[in-house]
Amino acid sequence: MKTFVATPSNIERKWLVIDASGKTLGRLATEVARLLRGKHKPTYSPFIDTGDYVIVVNASKMVLTGHKLDQKLYRHHSGYPGGMREVDYRTMMDKKPEMVLELAVKGMLPKNSLGRQMFRKLHVYAGPEHQQQAQKPEEYTFEQ
Repeated sequence: MKTFVATPSNIERKWLVIDASGKTLGRLATEVARLLRGKHKPTYSPFIDTGDYVIVVNASKMVLTGHKLDQKLYRHHSGYPGGMREVDYRTMMDKKPEMVLELAVKGMLPKNSLGRQMFRKLHVYAGPEHQQQAQKPEEYTFEQ
């Protein structure tokens, strides 16, 4: 028996919808990253993008455990001296709740062109509505 190797012609992609309300940020992000990479499929190959499209709704209703709500910081640097910027989790959730999940998932994907290709298949929305109804996405549930 020969080893199966996935090629772009034999990859089947599905559209999946995940409701993030009440889910923990890290556990949700790991599941989304696994779906984007395609590790849940028997046709998984690490050198080709075999993953599905993932739509996450209700991102503003995610939760964190412990004291992370007040202690977790998001940092970025402008490139200029003294250009370090810090935003805490509470402020980030008020302004851009989609970005919180996107940053968590992006950190779990490969750091190369393949990872960027996988990340483009992620669509995150703060509320319950999304714009991908035409793709007929399936509801995806998982245990925490």
